[in-house]
Amino acid sequence: MNKNTKRLVESALLLAIATSLELISKALAFELPFGGTITLASMLPVILISYKYGLKWGFLSAFVYSLIQMALGARVISAMFLPGEDQMVLWQALCVCLLDYIVAYTILGIGGFMRKRTKSTVLALVLGVPVALTLRYLVHILSGFIFYGAWAEWFFSQEGFYAIGQKILETFSGAGLSLIYSVFYNGLYMVPEIILTSIVAAVLGSVSAVKKLIAPVDEP
Repeated sequence: MNKNTKRLVESALLLAIATSLELISKALAFELPFGGTITLASMLPVILISYKYGLKWGFLSAFVYSLIQMALGARVISAMFLPGEDQMVLWQALCVCLLDYIVAYTILGIGGFMRKRTKSTVLALVLGVPVALTLRYLVHILSGFIFYGAWAEWFFSQEGFYAIGQKILETFSGAGLSLIYSVFYNGLYMVPEIILTSIVAAVLGSVSAVKKLIAPVDEP
């Protein structure tokens, strides 16, 4: 098997693992009532591709993963375009797809940026994972702030958030409330995801067999 074929096969396998981990997470009811899933470190395989094969291939693989995510989210995406209460203006729906799927997941390709900056696999992954996932978090915050701010009052009025929600509603309004809502809402699943994935990355990065499998390969 030549290098290009091996790279393609390994990347496809890692993307399949990433997709499987997310589907398993949803099956185990790790999806939040308001949307968003805390997964079993499903994004780590995408970052491992970037770490092993470099940023260019990492971003390309992450872009493919974003398309897979769009396919998995077909029901949610279709609701934005079809008539109904979830329908958006066309340009808004397209922008949400671009931000919440294409940009948010493609940006995971940056996760391997430490591959040649340190000899420590653990350090490279422990730094790469939170940077990549935090950037994804920021993209979701931007999308939520722009397109979902109208849900802020309803969200913070829900029973589970009543105590803190009332204080937030009394303190913030307008754009400020929309931003707080987006940070809080997306943080419910992204913050645990960042912590969990960083821990798993540190554990895997310390295993000799794994370090050999994901050892950086020179970019073509």
